[in-house]
Amino acid sequence: MTRFALSDPRARFLLLAATALAVATSGCGYNSIQGADEQVKAAWAEVTNQYQRRADLVPNLVATVKGAADFEKSTLEAVVNARAKATSIQATPELVNDPEAFKKFEAAQGELSSALSRLLVTVERYPDLKANQNYRDLQAQLEGTENRIAVARKRYIETVAEYNKLVRFFPTNLTARFLLGAEVRPTFEAREGTDKPPEVKF
Repeated sequence: MTRFALSDPRARFLLLAATALAVATSGCGYNSIQGADEQVKAAWAEVTNQYQRRADLVPNLVATVKGAADFEKSTLEAVVNARAKATSIQATPELVNDPEAFKKFEAAQGELSSALSRLLVTVERYPDLKANQNYRDLQAQLEGTENRIAVARKRYIETVAEYNKLVRFFPTNLTARFLLGAEVRPTFEAREGTDKPPEVKF
């Protein structure tokens, strides 16, 4: 095994290089960026979990409403089609790195939100359906899920904001760009009426 004496110029150079690297990397934000990345992934997983929960409720809701006499077929079709579109987009962890795919995912979920809101408003014209216990249970579950979606989206927006600061602000932006190849991540945009779940009236 070769040993370097400190008097050896190569040994001094290697020691200085290692020390400089340790000092530089301790303040470069590498670990902070990695930690923020994990938080974004966790927040995204919760968002997709809640959207899936909502998608799972829709078939039962549609089946219950379908049983009502003369219920508007177009309203039900809009919900079914919006659900199909929303669930056709694979919400993988990689999706958060692709602004275009993220935008499509958000738009599809927004369409489902709008279709469900219209369904709930339409049901107001059907007293027998509103009195149906099965429908009332599903409606309560849907409202709870919409609340969870709002909370999950808020947490995701906050974690992405922290991550994006590390990617954009000096000196961590150097590590993000040159060492990790990290880019600013897209986030949810506020749409009118999405700051609160659909209103539920009895």
